Amino acid sequence: MRTLAALFVVLLVWSTGLLAFAARVDRLTPADDPAPADGVVALTGGSGERISAGVRLLEENRGRRLLISGVGQHVTRSQLQIVVGAAKPLFDCCVDLGFRAANTLGNARETAAWARAHGFRTLILVTADYHMPRARLELHAALPEATIETYPVATNELKTGGWWKTQLGAQRMTIEYSKYLAVLVRETLLGLGPQPAPPRQG
Repeated sequence: MRTLAALFVVLLVWSTGLLAFAARVDRLTPADDPAPADGVVALTGGSGERISAGVRLLEENRGRRLLISGVGQHVTRSQLQIVVGAAKPLFDCCVDLGFRAANTLGNARETAAWARAHGFRTLILVTADYHMPRARLELHAALPEATIETYPVATNELKTGGWWKTQLGAQRMTIEYSKYLAVLVRETLLGLGPQPAPPRQG
């Protein structure tokens, strides 16, 4: 009986947290226009909306450079430039492609290395709304010295009639919430996240 009671309590706490997480995600969009920053980073995903949003922020002079993190190895600069519809001169001068990241932790590490290489102290992070809490947590752990503004992109299947009403929406939200909890535990309780680079010696 005690085991069943404990499992019920855990399930209740997890479910309550899921609802709170989903409500937080819902409030993220539509996103406010971010303040100008040193750089913009867009994390790749299932669609090109994140990249297009990052390019648009660059075109609006909200950052000096744009990093697109997590680009597939088979994708070329010219292909990506055409897909997002960016002006070629701007794309050639101010857009950097990151090919190393295979997951969110990789995105954070790739972004941190890029930001430090350019001396950037303020960033605008662009990713999907449901992905933003975890992505920001990972990036903050990898780059604690930077100020991170967020620009979440709305996910249609989570906005149409409620995330719980479709299998895809429910699956996406519950999996992302579970991943977010895992990162939160790793960072706050275990301290096992990506370690920041040591300060430069003057």
